[in-house]
Amino acid sequence: MARHDIDFSELMDVDRLKADCKAVVEGGSRPSLEVRAALLPILRKASVEGREKARELLNKDGSGINCARRISWIQDNLICVLHQTIVEHLYPEGRDISVAAVGGYGRGTLAPGSDIDLLFLLPEKNTEGMRKAVEFLLYLLWDMGFKVGHATRTVEECIRLSKTDMTIRTAILEIRYICGRENLVKELESRFDHEIVADTGPEFIAAKLAERDQRHKKAGDTRYLVEPNVKEGKGGLRDLHTLFWIAKYYYRVRDTADLVKLGVLSREEARSFEKADDFLWAVRCQMHFLTGKAEERLSFDIQREIATSLGYNARPGLSAVERFMKHYFLVAKNVGDLTRILCAALEDTQAKAAPGITRRVISRFTKRQHKIAGTVDFVEDRGRITLADPGVFKRDPVNIMRFFHVADITGLELHPDALKSISRSLSLIDNTVREDAEANRLFLSMLTSKRDPALMLRRMNEAGVLGRFIPEFGKVVAMMQFNMYHHYTVDEHLIRSVEALSEIDQGRAAEIHPLANKLMPGIEERDALFVAVLLHDVAKGRDEDHSIAGARVARRLCPRLGLNPKQTELVVWLIEEHLVMSMTAQTRDLHDRKTITDFAEKVQSMDRLKLLLVLTICDIRAVGPGVWNGWKGQLLRTLYYETELLLSGGFSEVSRKERAKAAEEALSKALGDWSQKERRAFSKLHYQPYLLSVSLDDQVRHAQFIREADRAGQALATMVRTDSFHAITEITVLAPDHPRLLSIIAGACAAAGANIADAQIFTTSDGRALDTILINREFSIDEDELRRAGTISRMIEDVLAGKKRLPEVIATRAKSKKKNKTFQIPPSAIISNGLSNKFTVIEVECLDRTGLLADITAVLADLSLDIHSARITTFGEKIIDTFYVVDLVGHKVTNENRQGNIIARLKAVMSEQEDEMRAGMPSGIIAPSPVPTPVAPAKKSKASA
Repeated sequence: MARHDIDFSELMDVDRLKADCKAVVEGGSRPSLEVRAALLPILRKASVEGREKARELLNKDGSGINCARRISWIQDNLICVLHQTIVEHLYPEGRDISVAAVGGYGRGTLAPGSDIDLLFLLPEKNTEGMRKAVEFLLYLLWDMGFKVGHATRTVEECIRLSKTDMTIRTAILEIRYICGRENLVKELESRFDHEIVADTGPEFIAAKLAERDQRHKKAGDTRYLVEPNVKEGKGGLRDLHTLFWIAKYYYRVRDTADLVKLGVLSREEARSFEKADDFLWAVRCQMHFLTGKAEERLSFDIQREIATSLGYNARPGLSAVERFMKHYFLVAKNVGDLTRILCAALEDTQAKAAPGITRRVISRFTKRQHKIAGTVDFVEDRGRITLADPGVFKRDPVNIMRFFHVADITGLELHPDALKSISRSLSLIDNTVREDAEANRLFLSMLTSKRDPALMLRRMNEAGVLGRFIPEFGKVVAMMQFNMYHHYTVDEHLIRSVEALSEIDQGRAAEIHPLANKLMPGIEERDALFVAVLLHDVAKGRDEDHSIAGARVARRLCPRLGLNPKQTELVVWLIEEHLVMSMTAQTRDLHDRKTITDFAEKVQSMDRLKLLLVLTICDIRAVGPGVWNGWKGQLLRTLYYETELLLSGGFSEVSRKERAKAAEEALSKALGDWSQKERRAFSKLHYQPYLLSVSLDDQVRHAQFIREADRAGQALATMVRTDSFHAITEITVLAPDHPRLLSIIAGACAAAGANIADAQIFTTSDGRALDTILINREFSIDEDELRRAGTISRMIEDVLAGKKRLPEVIATRAKSKKKNKTFQIPPSAIISNGLSNKFTVIEVECLDRTGLLADITAVLADLSLDIHSARITTFGEKIIDTFYVVDLVGHKVTNENRQGNIIARLKAVMSEQEDEMRAGMPSGIIAPSPVPTPVAPAKKSKASA
């Protein structure tokens, strides 16, 4: 709908506004400050009421572009009325200036919080009165709360500056007259067209595309970020604006419909442009209205409300917000398609115009085609693969797959003209093509390529080919998952998973993944692994477990891709179990034999174990930046080695005591420079779990730490070590054992802003606790991280010594963090006695918050449960924490009533209702003060495990 087709009259009574402003300024002269103060409430009221009406109409008709045009109309009339009032009653000379909108405002569109970009054109002979008129108008706009970008220039100055400044050139490109002397705007438009635009198309295009690329890089260089920037991000409004700037500059058009007449865009593509523009404006306007400011990032905390405002409803497998965001990413993808199509048209047009342009442009755009060995359907055009003739795809639709395959083996870039042809030929990819043996062979060859399979998959996905060739993949294109853990859409995650696998496959991941890098050359079923990695999340968004549904998809798809029955079953198993290794490593005690036997029973063979390890690494790596770290790698390696030992027959219950005894002797030997008495004492200080799970190097370090603390007479001491490879900082605490010790330490870490990744809990034979807390690293430089760890250590010591009260410091920390109301995760607590032979395993799942771990462990202490080990795992906004516990006499918790009470109390604290349940009870997170003197324990609670 064009601007003049919209009924604006209901937005504002312009005649009434003029009369109200006139009444204020008539009746004698007053200082300009008084006049401004009197005009302000009148203009502000008209603006607020007009914008509120625009919001009502947006909610009614859903048209974003119409909303943007309505707000622009409101702004135009505010400026016109204000200008008229100024020139008629304050500064008459102001009628000789011209007020024009430029930039986005020049297109006649404004979001509620957009800047108002104005150009005040002055005649060559200008006066102080003209400048005062401009100043008065600007001050009133600022008083109304608008951000005004402005420039006051003559036409000559505009022409001179636009020759050297591309930003000014772009702004003037979209100049639109608002009020004042219209002939100045017409003069500028005419001179700009003849003196600036003529013969500078290539220069402008190159500058705008370079500017776009730089903007994309700054915003993350992907249109599939789950919190996209609607204005500046890839596939956002700025990309559409860039397209139109280029088209308007080069083709001298003022509307997308003109591009259809010129044959640059098809009618369908022009409609796609208009739909994308309308949708993105609707999203942006709703964001500004909702937040009350110029918010451009579509963050989690507003996505749900925007989805509701735009009328999205839930469907099986997808919530309303996920459906909305999928639509958003599909629109962003369409913007990318339009970019390629327009660039192809520009190259074609400029190549034809080559004789009349500069040598540099000739060099860039003149076609120089060469044959490509082995094919007659494709040719090379200046380092890019393109079509030998327009009928290549229609003649044989399998040529679409051959096009990408030839590009892969030759390393050629893709010509935009060819991509345009592919976009317009997608309907040719039907069941006949999907079942074609040659097409599937080519696809599998690209997927398993030793070159860059992710690049080719991404290009096929961008062109729409991947989703057409594998319809199941097409269903997850642009699909997001509404959580803070996954940073990308599902399709982008799968392609990035293949990218991670390719890195390992090419031996480029030795430093990050030493074990996987070592195993990969010996993996026989390489094709099956690549297929499993590509398809592991292909069934996301269905109303059933995506692992099971994905395995079913793989069973149908693998034979089509050319995999034999053995490979097919392997892919099916890998997809069905693709989460098991990650969850076992991160949420289970890897030194508990039952954990390893259960996992080994599921895996059953070394081949499966190797493949599952690599798949798990690729899956985690592709979740998003910062999700993978060395600590997760270490957990996976530990699980692999322990399982390998069992699958190869090297793990037995009988050898456990012998291994512990050997470890004790090794520790004694390692302390060779100590006295015999000290060596004997320290080697007898630890129980079997410690000796079997802590490395000898760490045991020696701990022994030295304990000896130094004893010599200094310290009942309480801490030790810090950083580990850049594992991205972990280790804080070891030596203190008198206490039921609430872990709770106090966890609370102190929360108060200091540290995120706990794991906790190793041990009791020594003389009644002290030797607890090692592993926190996620924050700084890349060791010196900075050590300073941070020192602060955390001092907080732990102060709380344990009673110098600080934990509830107060946690409350202070919690106040500084905004409470997360965006996500709802029902609290869950599960108690199992089947996951360990010796311990009851308690697994809790809920929304993360400051001090949560301290609260949970305090409840477990209140319930007289002794925590042997803990696994602390965070998935975005969600935590899954696992505790291996026994009662005070070292037994499992088997009583059903007691289990029910434990679950109720844990759910209450996760729901932040524990204070009500514990009314009148002493706080479970206040440390005793002072720290008691170490005494020999009556019972060896933790150590007996």
